[in-house]
Amino acid sequence: MILADEQATEDLGRRIATALRAGDIVALSGPLGVGKTALARGVLSALGHEGEVPSPSFAIIQPYDELELPVWHVDLFRIEDVGELEELGLDAAAGGVLLVEWPEKAGVAAWPQALGLTLEFAEGDGSSPSRSKRATTNASIGLRTQPCLLTTGTSGRFGATNAQCC
Repeated sequence: MILADEQATEDLGRRIATALRAGDIVALSGPLGVGKTALARGVLSALGHEGEVPSPSFAIIQPYDELELPVWHVDLFRIEDVGELEELGLDAAAGGVLLVEWPEKAGVAAWPQALGLTLEFAEGDGSSPSRSKRATTNASIGLRTQPCLLTTGTSGRFGATNAQCC
């Protein structure tokens, strides 16, 4: 899926939010500046959050407990050892949604049931100051967009082997 700009990334987040329910985990991977927090901003906006959505890079966890469906926005970029995860108490968010940036810092087995989204900068001629992004996922969650290359589902509620979303 090609996301033309930050607004398109937020729009995808809003669309993902319509499928979320308590206990869901969305794992957001990709390089610095690719739009993980913009996608989280879209999810939070669709779930009723008004106001700023800062990157939780320094706080590590930014809870949005006031929402009807509580969300913990987590950024594991600064985690250096998997053992540090226990100290974060992420299991306390089981009644809501976890949006996890840099989930690979927790190890590949941390959230096998998560909806995994990988954002990367799309190939281009480099002439545009606002680079487009490409999003891929481990599952189809019933989103309908064009163009779309979402394939290879795995397990959990979002899982569907070799799913296509369009």
